[in-house]
Amino acid sequence: MNRHLIALVPAFTLVLGAIAMSSPAALAQTLSPVTIKSGDKVHAFNVEIADNEEERQKGLMFRESLPEDGGMLFDFGNPQPATIWMKNTLIPLDILFIDTDGEVVAIARNAVPHSLRLISPGVPVKGVLEINGGAAAKLGIKPGDTVVHPMFKPAPANGG
Repeated sequence: MNRHLIALVPAFTLVLGAIAMSSPAALAQTLSPVTIKSGDKVHAFNVEIADNEEERQKGLMFRESLPEDGGMLFDFGNPQPATIWMKNTLIPLDILFIDTDGEVVAIARNAVPHSLRLISPGVPVKGVLEINGGAAAKLGIKPGDTVVHPMFKPAPANGG
């Protein structure tokens, strides 16, 4: 009987490992650094990347908290209209809409948890960065600021 029990331990360990890898805590371990240049200030965040349809649809739903420097960066690939809602989102968020150069084109501040109101910048965007509600105002982040991450190409230098 002990031999059968011992034989089950590796299989049970694999199942527990699969469950752990699918948990929000496991997802949070795959973070990507993002900075936001706002005037002469630079603000650093460590964010999760949502770069496929399933990740973008789930977003930050069902999260009970978000680290102060945390967030989620949505990569749409090519610029496209973006519409966000807060259904099943438990915490208020600031939603930054970003063009291909990393410029913040619009911010929805303190989006209300559970709201079904559609939030859109009205122009196609390359990405969206969701951070804690109130963080943009607290840090002075505004449209025209620049989000720096490899998914955005930098604007060409003057004369080039």
